[in-house]
Amino acid sequence: MTALAPLESVDAGIIQRVLDGRWHEIRDRSRELAKDARFAVEYGEDTETQRARVLERLQVLAEQGYSSHGFPTRYGGGNEVGASITGFEMLAMGDLSLLVKAGVQWGLFGGAILHLGTEEHHERYLADLMTLRTLGCFAMTESGHGSDVASLRTTATYDPAAEEFVVHTPEPLARKEYIGNAARDGQLAVVFAQLITRGESQGVHAFIVPIRDDEHNAMPGVRIEDCGLKAGLNGVDNGRLYFDEVRIPRANLLNRYGDVAADGTYSTPIENKTARFFTMLGTLVQGRISVAGGAGSATKVALAIAVRYGDTRLQFERPDGAEIVINDYLAHQRTLLPALAKSYALHFAQLDLVAGLHDTTPDLDAPLERDPAEQPGRRELESRAAGIKAVGTWHATRTIQACREACGGAGYLAENRLPGLKADTDVFTTFEGDNTVLLQLVGKELLTGYRDHFGALDWLGTTRFVADAAIESVVERIGGRRILQRLIDATPGRGDDADLLDRAWHLELFDFRETHLLDTLARRLRKAAGADDPFEIFNAAQDHMLAAARAHVDSVLLQSFLQGIERCDDAAERALLEQVCDLFVLSTIEAERGWFAEHGRLTSPRSKAVIAQVDALCAALRPHARVLVDAFGVPDAALAAPIAFS
Repeated sequence: MTALAPLESVDAGIIQRVLDGRWHEIRDRSRELAKDARFAVEYGEDTETQRARVLERLQVLAEQGYSSHGFPTRYGGGNEVGASITGFEMLAMGDLSLLVKAGVQWGLFGGAILHLGTEEHHERYLADLMTLRTLGCFAMTESGHGSDVASLRTTATYDPAAEEFVVHTPEPLARKEYIGNAARDGQLAVVFAQLITRGESQGVHAFIVPIRDDEHNAMPGVRIEDCGLKAGLNGVDNGRLYFDEVRIPRANLLNRYGDVAADGTYSTPIENKTARFFTMLGTLVQGRISVAGGAGSATKVALAIAVRYGDTRLQFERPDGAEIVINDYLAHQRTLLPALAKSYALHFAQLDLVAGLHDTTPDLDAPLERDPAEQPGRRELESRAAGIKAVGTWHATRTIQACREACGGAGYLAENRLPGLKADTDVFTTFEGDNTVLLQLVGKELLTGYRDHFGALDWLGTTRFVADAAIESVVERIGGRRILQRLIDATPGRGDDADLLDRAWHLELFDFRETHLLDTLARRLRKAAGADDPFEIFNAAQDHMLAAARAHVDSVLLQSFLQGIERCDDAAERALLEQVCDLFVLSTIEAERGWFAEHGRLTSPRSKAVIAQVDALCAALRPHARVLVDAFGVPDAALAAPIAFS
């Protein structure tokens, strides 16, 4: 075990400035908003009261310009995508139903019109949806198809005689399900459906469909049902939508990437149907990044409550008769501090994601391009967003539960926020992409160029891909000189001699895990590519692909953490962040020590030393736990839990 030098006293404000990052003004403004009594944390209300309150709060956000950041300036927007996501992330420290309703209105409904529509749609809808003169829904998910968007059953069949699309729900499983804003408030819906013209399906496209009239009654042919009481987020009016041959004008097709002429002729700037589908979905990546940020904010609130309570809660006595605060127990530290360290890693990765999206999004005020060139790094960004959303939301679920338990019976009281945080964030692992499906997408992207080689994201395309020459680029990328270096690194005794806190050793170990899993996955699929049943081949390797994806995300988190530390110029605060990073790395290695041992990277003594080093890091960081959660900048009004102020 490596000895730890004591840390100097540190300033939470300095660390907060590092964490606040590029859009720190938006974070400060959000903290001020939290002080407004209209945004006070509430609990125990009936569903209708919650829904009405959330809509009122949404209107306050619109009045104060919170809706405008991510839209073009000519419609009253701010042309600042990064500011939009940052503001959304900060909302998650308070009312999570408000967060989701805002995300549906401005992120999903508004984002679909912005990115999939053309200037005509922007002129007709953007200003009104920003100000809430029009409330909308994002109707993609169906009862029978959630993750498999390409197989949606809702149809939009073009009628050239009337120059209209006929939107139809052909079977019960094709109903639109869990649609936010549908049950109570929505007037329009962006409906994803199979576009059929001249008897041929052109794949999934998006259409604007009115669902309520000016008297707020369902439009002819539209049936709306309320999903009813949910485990959480009951301030959001989720509903189901059915369409019985509903007619809409041809102009209601969001036609940036595919259009239908009056006579029914289909045209598109992207001829490959699969490429067109993924281009359309890629424009909606902002949703995944936003959900990851929202989950991170809710997790920070839970950690802040638990750490603050742990500094005052007394249990049992020392030999001298003095009672012990629970944060002084190693078991309690091990419950909270590794989770806190991973939250820091995820936060720095989130900062990089938001900046990456902002920098690769075309200027919203520039003339619209129907076939924009792919921005450098955009594909990698989409893959990282999928992985970080999956890992971050799973982390939120585990950590909020751990914080609830760490606060004992007090953590079960609604007034202390933790039960509500747990209930409201639980679905984050499902919406904006099921986490397992998202990690599978990351794994396929790691096998290089899946859009070009896989075709549809299915098992047959995957097994065909690994049989072709592209496999050679995978082997070459992760092989060659690295194989020689691995042989040197694996020399008996070298691993045990390395300092457990040596950053180069951390990077090498994370890199080894990622590249070894990807290397062996590629070879495994290639060997099986000629078999009779491609699905069984892919299915048998699915756990391997998911493991490679998780290892990749861990490497991304470490790289982002190190880059974040570089942005801290103050010595004492930087030293603290270095130790938090050490804890993130070693707790990750500890959790995977069986794998590292199986692959010759950890001996038994070395594995035991890792466990002891995690203990030592928890003890070293314990005096700074309050500083670390204070640096998140959670406003007192958002903490709102009496146990956080005892």
